[in-house]
Amino acid sequence: MSDRQGRRAPTLPKTPAASANGSGPAPALAARPGFRLSRFRDLTLVPVIVVLLIVGSFIDPVFLTPGNLTNVLQQQSALALVVLAEALILIAGKFDLSLESIVGMAPAVAVMLVIATGDGGFGLGLPPGLAVPLCLVVGALIGAFNGFLILRFQLSAFVVTLAMLIVVHGLHLGLTGGKSLFALPESFMYLGSAVWFGLPAAIWITGVLFAVGMAALGYFRSGRSLYAIGGNADAARAAGIRVERVVLAVFVVGGALAALAGILETGRLGSISANQGVGWIFMVFAAAVIGGVSMDGGKGTILGALTGVLVIGLVENILTLQGVPGEWKQLVYGGIILIALMISRLTGGRAQD
Repeated sequence: MSDRQGRRAPTLPKTPAASANGSGPAPALAARPGFRLSRFRDLTLVPVIVVLLIVGSFIDPVFLTPGNLTNVLQQQSALALVVLAEALILIAGKFDLSLESIVGMAPAVAVMLVIATGDGGFGLGLPPGLAVPLCLVVGALIGAFNGFLILRFQLSAFVVTLAMLIVVHGLHLGLTGGKSLFALPESFMYLGSAVWFGLPAAIWITGVLFAVGMAALGYFRSGRSLYAIGGNADAARAAGIRVERVVLAVFVVGGALAALAGILETGRLGSISANQGVGWIFMVFAAAVIGGVSMDGGKGTILGALTGVLVIGLVENILTLQGVPGEWKQLVYGGIILIALMISRLTGGRAQD
């Protein structure tokens, strides 16, 4: 398993044999070189980002202004959280296509629980301050349901979450009647519209959560176990990892992150549209894949996924400044995914699997 999984193998928990002979510290020592090497792989897209910055500065002088770059980061904050969620799930060897629907449905349900009937709510009269935690709970519950179906009935994660994408979005449309929600509590709008220390709060929140994700996968046993599970679940189980518990947890975290992304997007836009989050999953996979996260599981890093988000954001901003129609943007994103898949296969193909 160590030859097959590259940098992940040193991060496996101690085997019974290792515990018996007192060789526990050895895996930690062996993990350090792999961790340093992975940092170079994480920086693969940095030259691409530099080129995009140079190209953008020639295309439009506004591109490199602090205001425009801050705007790019804020616009990509919500998408970045969904990419973070998807990256964790992909590393564990699973899929979750329903995340884009959670971005719209979780905020809508949470808001409808606290606003009046005349504003499109359920009229329950719950305190407005509960809207944010309720939204996170709704997202986590959807993630837990996905994980339960996949683990309990041994169903395909791709098929289950594809069905849930349709179900969750359909529920969103049914509950709202296909209408946008505008009467939103101030507490629900705050995180997506506030400014902390000169930068939008959404940027700070996203940055902190990515840092937590990097630390969890790099230094905590439960985080490192995602690589073992994604590489070979049976071997991970034999090594003492509680595979089902970890996979269920990562689906719950993914759902909560998607719900938080919905909160940030709602605060930025000032409303919850019937199509909020629709179509995001394509950009999410594009960012994750070009960032080095393998769709086969067990490979990739959070930092790599973040660089993928930055590339997508810069490309989108350049296309916008150039006045490229939205229809052509979809063509560009599809091309990015295809190129990324080919590069991924050439640089990390079956020879390294």
